[in-house]
Amino acid sequence: MTLRYLIVDDDEHFGRVLCRSLERSGAEATFIRSPDELKDVSHAPQRIILDLRLEHSSGLDLISPMKQRWPDASIIVLTGYASIPTAVEAVKRGADNYLHKPATLQDLISTFEGRPVGDQQAEVMSVDRMEWEHIQRVLNENDGNISATARALNMHRRTLQRKLQKYAPR
Repeated sequence: MTLRYLIVDDDEHFGRVLCRSLERSGAEATFIRSPDELKDVSHAPQRIILDLRLEHSSGLDLISPMKQRWPDASIIVLTGYASIPTAVEAVKRGADNYLHKPATLQDLISTFEGRPVGDQQAEVMSVDRMEWEHIQRVLNENDGNISATARALNMHRRTLQRKLQKYAPR
């Protein structure tokens, strides 16, 4: 049986490369760049790879409609902006898992199959990473409101905005 994948990512290069890699492994793969293109997907995917941050929307907002349309599909949210609150939110909305970019094709397949990804040894979180996680949790608690989050963190709003524009530290 050939597995059918749907890739939703606004990064054209990444999406095309991932699509070709999946096809070379024997799967069928469809790549779309925006939520507007979902209506054009004619097949029912078994596995969906969904980017968290799309150009004009959040991948989180697509999880429920995708689960309604394709209830048997497994969804992995893939992002370069990983945080514990967004991972929890993605799973609450129906995603099966959450991976941080860069993820290899083998990482994705392993995650869909419920196997451990890469080197699963426990590692100590850096201070920068702990700060990032804390900011993301407070931001989530304030429904994404930057001003309310800055007040809760006792931080200037512009400082918080600069921190949020950076990639998540390792």
